[in-house]
Amino acid sequence: MPSTPARRLLPLPLWAAVIVAAVGGFVYDLGFPDVSAWPLAFAGIALALLPLIGRSAWSAALVGFVFGLAFYLPHVSWTSLYLGPIPWLALSIFESFFMAGGAVLIALAYRWVPRASDSRWTRLVWLPLLVSGLWIVRETAAGTMPYGGFPWGRAALSQSQSPFAEVVAWIGSTGLGFVMVALVAGVIEWVRLRGWRDLRTAIPVVALLIVAVMAPAFPTTASGELRVASVQGNGPSGYFDERQPGDVLAAQLEATEPILDEEGIDVLLWPEGGSDLDPTRSPATAGIFDTLGRRLDAPIVLNTVTTRGDEFFNTSILWRSGEGAVDSYDKRHPVPFGEYIPDRWFYDAIVPDLTGLVQRGYSAGVNAPVFDLGDAVAGLAICFDVIYDEVIWQGARDGAELYMFQTNNADFRGTDENQQQLAIARLRAIETGRSVVNISTVGTSQVIDPSGRTIDALPAYEAGAMVTDVELRRGLTPSVVLGSWVAIVIVAGAIIGLIAAGVMARQRTARPEPVEQD
Repeated sequence: MPSTPARRLLPLPLWAAVIVAAVGGFVYDLGFPDVSAWPLAFAGIALALLPLIGRSAWSAALVGFVFGLAFYLPHVSWTSLYLGPIPWLALSIFESFFMAGGAVLIALAYRWVPRASDSRWTRLVWLPLLVSGLWIVRETAAGTMPYGGFPWGRAALSQSQSPFAEVVAWIGSTGLGFVMVALVAGVIEWVRLRGWRDLRTAIPVVALLIVAVMAPAFPTTASGELRVASVQGNGPSGYFDERQPGDVLAAQLEATEPILDEEGIDVLLWPEGGSDLDPTRSPATAGIFDTLGRRLDAPIVLNTVTTRGDEFFNTSILWRSGEGAVDSYDKRHPVPFGEYIPDRWFYDAIVPDLTGLVQRGYSAGVNAPVFDLGDAVAGLAICFDVIYDEVIWQGARDGAELYMFQTNNADFRGTDENQQQLAIARLRAIETGRSVVNISTVGTSQVIDPSGRTIDALPAYEAGAMVTDVELRRGLTPSVVLGSWVAIVIVAGAIIGLIAAGVMARQRTARPEPVEQD
């Protein structure tokens, strides 16, 4: 049975499409923390796709740009807390251009696929998969360029507490985002084709939905427990907080004091920036950590600013009493415009007052994101490192049996930035089949088991400490094994599929009509 030609289905007027896109971006954001109404992420995707049906390239770009602004302006509003509206607006507008580009590709898919084939199954299977693949093309581009990209706000990150979360153990966040958009696009096509007249047409969407919801998390192997002490000092660790050298260290020490008599602690974990004095350069600070490690009879994982020559690094240090720094990990992805200014000559000429606030620039690390604690191997990520897949995958491949995420959210107090980051940490636990200890300077800090369940927590903006028996796991999930191949296959398949649709549509349009014989 041939499908209804797409050209017979009138698109929304441009003014209505823009309104729908604006509402869609706002609704899409509500699917993410802090509201975390995860079904609304699917609704937002639907409101992003519907206005693109029947659009020209330029009008699709406008619709996509509006959707992007309506999403990113509230989603990353925390960037304006201390630096004002310029960075917030610049980031939101820049990311919205990626949305605009992706919208053009999706609009082309909606135009070309129905012209390439009259088969309703083409519309029900090929078109939704192509649309979802092109959505991932846009996410991948935004997450990799420029300056390492900004993978914040990917569709999958809205699903950390949904029935779909366990999909990430199999195909990662990229794969889950692909499934989400495919489901929405499939439902849209089913409705457009009036699929209720033949319920067999619902098979593709229903089958994908059942697989996505019923797929269990991949089973990794338990390998024991580690007793982890983690401390949230709630010190003056924000960029503009008034403090004297050593104040942050003092706050961390004070919050650690109540747990010094706890028995059986295997490791002490402090957050990013937990020591504002570098123990590798300050003998007095080194003595403090030697004493602390001796009292606990355990190694310490701390974080501070280190220097090597003319370079600065955001560094996590494995400290053993009497031995000092026995291993280190430098943050792999310093934050552009936060921890360094890329192409500084250019941005100094545009916004010197803002770039002048970042006097020193951190260099990117190259060392492995793991520490051998003796009793276990810990995978590491420092703050925004957690949003970059390859850091997490490398940790698991290098033998990590749990993850220790150190972060400093002090510059985003009172916003939902920490909750968004915590949702990413929860998905990382499920994706790798590992426990995660996520410790912040100011909170919210949590210990998350391999299923994504919170087993211990500290409230935000209060000093405190946790001593938690954390399950260790071994074995690699399919997501870790496949790694970047999931994105490569989806992106390549989407680009090839779109080109094929365009060629087939052109050929069918150019084919002459058959001449009827008398």
